[in-house]
Amino acid sequence: MKKSAGNRKEAIFSKAKNEAKYLAVKELHEEKNYSIQWMCKCLGIRRSSYYKWLNRSISDNEQEDIELSDIIAEYDERYGSILGYRRMCMFINRDYDKHYNVKRIHRIMKIKNIHSTIRRTRTCCTVANKADQTAANILHREFEASKPNEKWTTDVTEFKVPHTTDKLYLSAFMDLYDRSIIAWAISKRNDNALVFDTFEQAIKNNPGAHPLFHSDRGYQYTSPIFQSKLKEQGMEQSMSRVACCLDNGPTEGLWGIIKTEMYQMYEIHDKEDLIEAIGKYIDFYNNRRYQSRFDSKTPMEVRNEVLGNESPNQYPIAFNPRISKYKESLKNKAQSA
Repeated sequence: MKKSAGNRKEAIFSKAKNEAKYLAVKELHEEKNYSIQWMCKCLGIRRSSYYKWLNRSISDNEQEDIELSDIIAEYDERYGSILGYRRMCMFINRDYDKHYNVKRIHRIMKIKNIHSTIRRTRTCCTVANKADQTAANILHREFEASKPNEKWTTDVTEFKVPHTTDKLYLSAFMDLYDRSIIAWAISKRNDNALVFDTFEQAIKNNPGAHPLFHSDRGYQYTSPIFQSKLKEQGMEQSMSRVACCLDNGPTEGLWGIIKTEMYQMYEIHDKEDLIEAIGKYIDFYNNRRYQSRFDSKTPMEVRNEVLGNESPNQYPIAFNPRISKYKESLKNKAQSA
């Protein structure tokens, strides 16, 4: 049966006409001893064509597809089915120093029925705080930065501990230049201490940073103590508008990425597993998760490139119609004012 499975794999990637029919004839003859002449007549194919196909030599391209299919299956298992065909192509090309076409990877993934996990839409809403404690939305969805530590975004997200009613909260700061997670902290409580700890870690890692600091209107960020910390560091504060999750789109997107991919990649049964998985995934995200926007580099590779470089590379954000529409509305308001 192993030989039959191997032949089936070879046949799958062949582009010969009547491929499925030839394969059926071969398997039924080997396994059931059905007459080749009778089957070819029933299927409307010539015996000579069948024997020509049977004795064909596998082309180099077909053999490469077979080998590539094994690599794709291995990557799908390694990363817990988080790779769609575009990212699968990027990962394989980067790791094997190849230049496979996205369409080729997509074709093989469809043949093998391999596809990425679909990310669920995250619903969110920020409760309005007192107006005198909030800051204006200075960021205005300008999610592109020209250098590190120019713009930071942050938020807190919740994780449910499996098989319990307990919860864990993750606070993270993201740099919009390279989309790296520059600081993070986990706590049983979603409180000021969690955010303060993350802030102290971010300053320790980036002592000379004075970025625009953007968040939602959570009470941790409107706290007078936290706002004084920002002023001491020379940071200007920016906040999303009420119930406008897109104002903090990159961080909201980060939560979706983590919660979709982390649970696919790691076994999580209890609180300790969850804490370990969060740490492992953040390390993977920063150091091993290639991104097409960064020319197949990781966030930390992009960040490290800037060291000693007076002219940081620029990585434009792909066109987003919703953000473009928002910016157009701001322009119209400014003109009518």
